[in-house]
Amino acid sequence: MLYRSLFPRNLFAELDRIQREMMQSADLSPSIRGLSRGGFPALNIGTRPQSVEIYAFAPGLDPAGIEVQLEKGVLTIAGERKAASSAQGENTTLHIDECFTGRFRRVVALPDDIDANAVDAQYRDGVLHISIRRQAATQPRRITVQ
Repeated sequence: MLYRSLFPRNLFAELDRIQREMMQSADLSPSIRGLSRGGFPALNIGTRPQSVEIYAFAPGLDPAGIEVQLEKGVLTIAGERKAASSAQGENTTLHIDECFTGRFRRVVALPDDIDANAVDAQYRDGVLHISIRRQAATQPRRITVQ
């Protein structure tokens, strides 16, 4: 007679695996920057000595429907993504739907040295690129020694 245990050989490894799966399914998997999965649109934010660069990956949006607002050092990106017309239909059975649809709002706190009057926003190929210039007084400059 073959004996088979009801519990895995390494119980703690199995519990760790189950915990990871549960956290991932509930979007609660933490990382060094907070939650690993953000909202829509996904953001990349970086700085240069002269500017702050923000990239929002938002395919399928009408550029006229994207609201970009900068107030008191807080950037807000808002809008709405409509459902794809090809997936809708009377005889269509949708098995997997991973695309976000509906209203969205992303809020980003910016550094204190930005120039609120020098903001450029461009939407191209599904990517919203926002460039905010830093104030000239805060940029590093070389001082000659005499």
